[in-house]
Amino acid sequence: MEEYGKHILSIEGRKKLKLEGVQHVGSFDEQEITLDTNMGFLQLKGEGMHITHLNLDQGSLVVEGFINGLAYMEGRSAKGTKAKGKGFINRLLK
Repeated sequence: MEEYGKHILSIEGRKKLKLEGVQHVGSFDEQEITLDTNMGFLQLKGEGMHITHLNLDQGSLVVEGFINGLAYMEGRSAKGTKAKGKGFINRLLK
């Protein structure tokens, strides 16, 4: 079995998600966050989600909001996904 390093995921009442092992955040908005972790690509889905803590040097992330689901997906990377920001500038520059 391969050794991937520290990877801990905890969810408190579907309202707060803590994750260790984050390598890259690909895109994020209130409904979806895509991440590269040391265990592969991770997609978070929910409502009103926002990142309250991110430290890529330590590989830690905290997300608050309502968590509907999460999925690890093989063969994908968050580095290749486009940002899904809903802001005026992002829409203007499409």
